[in-house]
Amino acid sequence: MTLTDLTTPSLRADPLDGLPVAIIGAGPIGMAAAANLAERGIPFEIFEAGDSIAASIGQWGHTRLFSPWRHLVDPASRRLLEATGWAAPKEDGLPTGFELVDAYLRPLAALPAIADHLTTGARVTAVSRDGADRTRTSGRERTAFLLRVTGIDGAAEIRARAVLDASGTYRTPNSLASSGLDPLGAEEAQEFLSHALPDVLGRERERFAGRHTIVVGAGHSAANTLLALAELARSAPDTTITWVIRTGSAVRVSSSPDDELPARASIGGRLEKLVAGGQVRLVDRFETLRLRRQGDRVTLVGRRGDTLRELTADVIVNATGFRPDLDLLREIRLSLDEVVEAPRRLAPLIDPNVHSCGTVRPHGFVELEHPEPGFFLAGMKSYGRAPTFLLATGYEQVRSIVAHLAGDHAAAAHVELVLPATGVCSSSIGESASASTSCCGPAAPSSCA
Repeated sequence: MTLTDLTTPSLRADPLDGLPVAIIGAGPIGMAAAANLAERGIPFEIFEAGDSIAASIGQWGHTRLFSPWRHLVDPASRRLLEATGWAAPKEDGLPTGFELVDAYLRPLAALPAIADHLTTGARVTAVSRDGADRTRTSGRERTAFLLRVTGIDGAAEIRARAVLDASGTYRTPNSLASSGLDPLGAEEAQEFLSHALPDVLGRERERFAGRHTIVVGAGHSAANTLLALAELARSAPDTTITWVIRTGSAVRVSSSPDDELPARASIGGRLEKLVAGGQVRLVDRFETLRLRRQGDRVTLVGRRGDTLRELTADVIVNATGFRPDLDLLREIRLSLDEVVEAPRRLAPLIDPNVHSCGTVRPHGFVELEHPEPGFFLAGMKSYGRAPTFLLATGYEQVRSIVAHLAGDHAAAAHVELVLPATGVCSSSIGESASASTSCCGPAAPSSCA
């Protein structure tokens, strides 16, 4: 489908009558939203900025997820697929990102109920109301949304009755600098910087083999890269690795025996052994200030305590997490938490300053509502800058949102979700083992990947 097929304004008396729900992003959560809408017979259109579905996963698809298949397939999507004879992968298997796309998302996208309403290469650059900027209140809830979309045919404006933004955060990483700003010297040092989760053992091997890499970040993206670099070092002995974290410990990398996802726990345990054995050099409590290019190398300048410290390497991997792109929502009335930039009612459940193990109770449309009726953030983007997210959480989000849009208030309000517990709130990496504590309270912990 082309953008020009979707631009004819409605001539009906009710400006929302017959308009679709617009879904921004064709990743796992956007596709799950489409499946839920298809089941309920609600018109929808999906706009994916990449040339294919789940384009962001293509950047890190070599990485193996620590969640098994039973947590990775949306229930509504499963029902649509199984009706065509699709056989689900073995529930306990741990797919890579590429396998998640090939075995699940591509077959889902190929279903006529979804394929006929999916446009790739279509970037949503702005969302507003048709003829009403954010300052106009009168009649707002009965005014169609207006999405400006750029594709191969140029720009078009598309109207929708509701908008579900599931565009994710992978393409908008946090800054290396501890201030949240781009570090001084970043522009001159750009060629030495790597995105999170580089393919160290595959297509990017030559960039890292036999070189010194600094990995900045304290979460699972950093941990996976460190493990890959350590494996690379076994065949390329001159490969050296430094791990830089801002805090005193890598609080989100669990190694608890009580973790209900063994693959997640093994990440922390393997990393602890690498640090203890000297294969990975850990520099904690490092506040990054600037970058300085030095010939064919780069120096990371920061503060450690009261002392300035310099670390020089061939490559720096930015694994400091991600943040939502809110520029396209300038004309939408959002209610976002001032700390994590998540919906205000969701933020207290996921703020990493409060929930170090990512504890979050099941939540749905109520926690995700904004002052803009009919607009929702879902998936990773709904978490703002909070780092702990599971696909199963996003699937329940969109199930509740779609039930709400369908007027099924009972189903929308009845939110249930059982997430695998981490068993710990912090890792002992970088501090004494006694600092690890059990997660408390009834909420089910969440995590990334």
